[in-house]
Amino acid sequence: MKQQIKNVVLVHGAFADGSGWEPVASILINNGYKVSVVQHPETSYAEDQKYTKAAIDAMGGPVVLVGHSYGGSVITEAGNHPNVAALVYIAAFALDEGESCASIEQAVPQASKAFTPDSNGNWWIDQEHFAADFAADIPKDKAAFMAVSQVPISTDAFTHKVTAPAWKTKPTWYMVATADRSINPDQERMMAKRAKAKTVEVNSSHVAYISHARETAKLIEEAATSAPVNQ
Repeated sequence: MKQQIKNVVLVHGAFADGSGWEPVASILINNGYKVSVVQHPETSYAEDQKYTKAAIDAMGGPVVLVGHSYGGSVITEAGNHPNVAALVYIAAFALDEGESCASIEQAVPQASKAFTPDSNGNWWIDQEHFAADFAADIPKDKAAFMAVSQVPISTDAFTHKVTAPAWKTKPTWYMVATADRSINPDQERMMAKRAKAKTVEVNSSHVAYISHARETAKLIEEAATSAPVNQ
């Protein structure tokens, strides 16, 4: 019997932490949802999986699992958890078997040229380009703080190849950010189409979950109210 899912787990992407989900989380909580924001460290794909699966376990029931950007790579595998009833990708990597975030970026490059590696096996966005290439449609002071507080992503996390995409067996939703400079919007459309995702497009920078929090929450709630629950 179909029923509304009341649990939502939100997974941030590269160069960010979970705090950017606050506007979406607030809307969902006000609408009666139980929300968990995963604070995974981006130090390795395995670690990020561990944190995400722990958050799903802690919910103790059916979950809508949501990922932004690199968080899409994380939910693509973590979504195989039996409690995950639906997947929602927000300008995110809905990877197929054998793909990594890096391979998607190489196939159809993003507009930004500001991603740079350091000597410690991590990747950063040059701070002077962060607002324009990552967060162009949010307040300047917020984008500036995101630049100085960015979480570097490990090469391991960025190049890890997915082995078992959950979107092949779970109902899927996708939000394309049409002004995205961090993932090419054409790649977003391609990933959404092959996942047979119910897709919406917003005129947004990469951080659609911040600049379009209402639309993001609406898409998550659509997944929560229409995905079948077999619990």
